[in-house]
Amino acid sequence: MRRHDVDWLRTIALGLLIIFHIVLSFQSWAASIGFPQNDELLEEFVPLLAMLSIWRIPLLFVISGMGVRYALERRNWKGLLIDRSTRIALPFVFNVYIFGAFLTEVMPRIGWDAEYTLNFGHLWFLANIFAYTLWLIYILIYLKENPNCGLLRFVSRIMRWPLGLFLFALPLMLEASLVQPEFFAVYVDTVHGWLVGLICFFSGFVFICVQDDFWPVVRKTRWVSVALGVSLFLVRLLAFELNPGHNWMIALESMSWILTMIGFGSVYLNKPSRGLSYLSVAVYPVYILHLPVQFVLAYFLFPLSLPAYGKLVLLLLGTFCVCLLLLEGLRRLKWIRPVFGMKLKMT
Repeated sequence: MRRHDVDWLRTIALGLLIIFHIVLSFQSWAASIGFPQNDELLEEFVPLLAMLSIWRIPLLFVISGMGVRYALERRNWKGLLIDRSTRIALPFVFNVYIFGAFLTEVMPRIGWDAEYTLNFGHLWFLANIFAYTLWLIYILIYLKENPNCGLLRFVSRIMRWPLGLFLFALPLMLEASLVQPEFFAVYVDTVHGWLVGLICFFSGFVFICVQDDFWPVVRKTRWVSVALGVSLFLVRLLAFELNPGHNWMIALESMSWILTMIGFGSVYLNKPSRGLSYLSVAVYPVYILHLPVQFVLAYFLFPLSLPAYGKLVLLLLGTFCVCLLLLEGLRRLKWIRPVFGMKLKMT
């Protein structure tokens, strides 16, 4: 049975990604990665972005792995592939092309010369998740049908050790040490990004395979997780001034934050609510919609004579409000719903 805290964490992770993208437009490197950039910067957000960037995407992959394991409770492998194809692959393919047409045809009409080349954009991680499901399908089915296999018994024993849960950071630390990415948080179109996603996706799946051991442990160690995450971040901020390098330490910090979110979520978020019922459905299409909406609003907003904080607030409110309004229209068009990640039947 799907847990409410897992749905909350997915909603929070995608919401944080939207906020992250909006704040990026007020950083000095925004234009270099194709984002509209405000003239007045808000560089006081750099430490916050540096902290979020190393775990927001890995957390999504962990949650995706958990979701696949829960999906297998009511589907066979064929049903899983059909579900992932309609929920992930279809929105990915459709929106890669539709946003390309948007940039090519609409943006020049309002004076923004935005030449388009086919790319995955902000939906790149959907391709990863779908690929991981295809690559690992036989292993995932085997683990689901053999809960007493050697691997899962070994994982359960590890979780019973004092702080054994933190050993799950070792694959990330090993990957970071071997691949040595220039920047740990650059996941798009890199071998490092593919491997981090694969490790986190599989870890999330395994966590739910041994959930009777996992949930009590992750709750019990949540304060250790947050203390370790904060400590490692302060070392990175104060001792290394957020400079790249020390990837093994960043990998450990990343897993610490992930376990922190899951641990506290399991304590405070595993309960139904009307808000969750709406947001868990809305957040995926809102995420799909947010970047073109953000870009259009920024094009008109950034030339105005307003303080940077005023523009930031207006861009945050405007992006979320416009996306929610568009969602309310799209969710009533039955045959449009699947290409925005929604089921045919309204919920």
